This record gives sequence, C-alpha cells and structure tokens, in this order.
Amino acid sequence: MTSLTRRRFVQQVALAAAATALPLRASEKMAVNGARLRQHLEGLSVFGRPPGGTFADGVSRTAYSEADVAGRQYVLGLMRDAGLDPTLDPAGNIFALRPGSEAAAKPILFGSHIDSVKGGGNFDGDVGSLSAIEVVQTLNENRVATRHPLQAVVWAAEESNYGSGLAGSRAGAGLLEEGELDRIQDGVTKADAIRKIGGAPERIQEARRAPGWFTSYLELHIEQGGKLDKAGIPIGVVEGIVSFDDYEVTVRGFANHAGTTPMPERKDALIAASQMVVAVRDIVTSEPGAQVGTVGQMQITPGAPNVIPGVVRFTIDLRDLSSQKVARIAEKLRIRLTELAHSTGTEVEFRQTAHVEGAQADPAIQQAIAAAAGELGLRHITLPSGAGHDAQNMARLGPMGMIFVPSVDGISHSPREFTRWDDVANGANVLMHTILRLDRA
Repeated sequence: MTSLTRRRFVQQVALAAAATALPLRASEKMAVNGARLRQHLEGLSVFGRPPGGTFADGVSRTAYSEADVAGRQYVLGLMRDAGLDPTLDPAGNIFALRPGSEAAAKPILFGSHIDSVKGGGNFDGDVGSLSAIEVVQTLNENRVATRHPLQAVVWAAEESNYGSGLAGSRAGAGLLEEGELDRIQDGVTKADAIRKIGGAPERIQEARRAPGWFTSYLELHIEQGGKLDKAGIPIGVVEGIVSFDDYEVTVRGFANHAGTTPMPERKDALIAASQMVVAVRDIVTSEPGAQVGTVGQMQITPGAPNVIPGVVRFTIDLRDLSSQKVARIAEKLRIRLTELAHSTGTEVEFRQTAHVEGAQADPAIQQAIAAAAGELGLRHITLPSGAGHDAQNMARLGPMGMIFVPSVDGISHSPREFTRWDDVANGANVLMHTILRLDRA
C-alpha cells in the first residue's frame, strides 16, 4: 500500500467514525438564522434582476458581467459582516478562512458559486454560497470552536462562459484548457474578463491547488431536478456527479429544388437527421439505468422553405455516473447513425466535442451528511447529480460530498426556479452539522 493510499485509508476510517459518532453535543444543536439567510439571498437577487422586476422575475448575473461584479462585492460585504477576511485568488475565486484550534489541521472547504445563466433563477449556486457564509456566522455567534480551519469559497464563473464552465474550480484543479484565457467574447478576452472581477490572469497558475490541501469539500446545492420535490423529501445525499460526453453530428445529403425533385430521388439530410434523433432516444433507453441523452441544438442548411435540406448539424449530450456506460452508448449511436445514413443515401460525421469526467462522492462524507440529516429529523435519500458542479473538480484534489435540497417542480435555470425557504434553511443546517461531524474526525 503506497503512503498516499494509506493516508486515504486512514482518513476514510476517521470520517466513517465521525459519521456514526454519538448524538450531537448541546453546543452543536444550534440552527442557522433562516430569516437572515433568506434576506441575504433576496439581497443578492437585486444584482442582475430585470429592470423593474422583482425576486420572482429571476436574474441574469452571468460571469464577468457588471451584475456579477456587483454581486461579488455584495458577497464580500456579507463575509466581512460574518467576521471573515475574504481574499481573491488569480482566477477570481473568493476564499474566506475561519481559523481552527489545531494549527496543523487542513481546512474543511465548502461553498458554491453566485453567477447565473441568462434568464436564470435566484437559488442555483446562491444557496450554497450564502449558506456557507451563514454557517460561519452562526458558529461565530455561538462561539463554537473547530479543530480544523473552515474555508468558505465562492467559485468564479461556474456557468458556461467563454465556451466552457466551472472555470474557477477548474483553475483550482489545474484543468484550464490550452488558450482558454485568449478566447474572445463580446470583444473582450477572457484574461481581461478575469481582471474585471479582481483576478490576475498573468498569475493564473498560482490559483492551482495541490491534491490533499483540504481535508474534505462540501457543496450545498439545489437539486435542479424533481426527485426530492416529488417524493416530499427535504435532503438529498449525492452519490456522485455524472460524466458527460458531447458530440456534434453532421449529416450531408443533397440540396435541390423542393418542387421539382421526386420523393424517391431525394437525399434529404433532415429526414436522415430526424431518424437519428429518434435513435438517440431509443438507444439511450434500451438498457436499464439513469443515463440520459439529449439533442439540444439543430442547424439546417440552406434553411429555405423551397429547398431540400442539404446539410443538418445537431448535438448529442450523453450523461451517466459511469463514463464507461456513456462511451458504450456513444459507440452504439455511432454504428446506428452510420446505418441510417446508408439507408437514406446521406453521409454522417460523428465527432466528439467535449468530455467531462464525473466524480464519485466520498462514502464516508455521504454517511456524515446522512447522519447529520437524521439527527435533525430530516428525511433523506441518496441520488446522483445530473448536472455538473464545482465539486467534481474538487473531487480530483480530495474527498468530496454534496447536499441537495428540493427544486420545486424540478425547475432550474429559469426565473421560475424556486426552493422553499424552509428547505433552504434545512440544507444550511445539514451543511453546518456535517461540517461539525467531519471536524471531529
């Protein structure tokens, strides 16, 4: 057994012991201030809100925008009010450290993001980030000391921007893509966008953290799906984050006059592509499991009402906890799409455009989350995350766990995104008590 494997084994045993420890001490039966947390979330919603809109109208606080800059300043103020001294790393990630009683102990890291998609909601990312601050403030108010330092983090640019997402945590994990800082969006390079939020792209490599720099990473997040809400269960213990592969499919037929070309003589790229889209559904659902496949974009050329489509391009997004299953489904699709092209007299190109490796949540941290929820009298289930999160990058550096709270009707990335305020407070309390359990390890 290597020394790294031995250390990981010892850590697993210690975390498992924390997960099954005795009932919470009296000092640990405290609760976060749910009203204050709601006030902070509503305060953050102002930045990126549509003109004249309300909280219910959602938010467009895209990464590196003026609204993002203002929202980050608001969060920095909340951290200082909670007794923290926040700092920025070269990628623009915000860190705030609460010291622990043992100088040699590594920090427990926890947080999320505050940037949104265009026309998004006020809970995705925000709940985890502001709950992290609320947890620290509650511990300070109750004068609860921890052995480990507690490190709250707000990751920069989690949502897709400049062609990719999870930018801040990818920088932290050393996963930035070649030439990424030179990309241009709306006339601005990504390097200059990072400067806008207070980062230092010329020193971006300094944002990279070494494996094992934290003892555990926790992220509270809304589910962004409907399982918890439909089941009436307040807490989800995430077992892992799905792996996903993206593909671009190009179907080439022959563009010709729609009125003069007989039906049997046509090489209609859209007819072929339509059959291929149905094949995606059929192949993805042909075996048991939670895997999903989506065709989300399609482009038809020349796109005229009186011309037979000559070229069709569309995307395929495949996701599952098992990257092997995703690859196996993709190979089945490649074979089937080739057969459909042959039968329709067209040609097909099947090209992979992205691969994001999934991440398994640490079993001992899952146990600690479940135990904390149980002590608080909150029902919980284990479920996967079908969306990507900063947690999957942190899983490359150390043990990771995620806590989900319900999304009403499974809605997310929409102004209608909503999590009940009681569920928000429940999630923050489970986060806090999980941290205290892990701290005892």
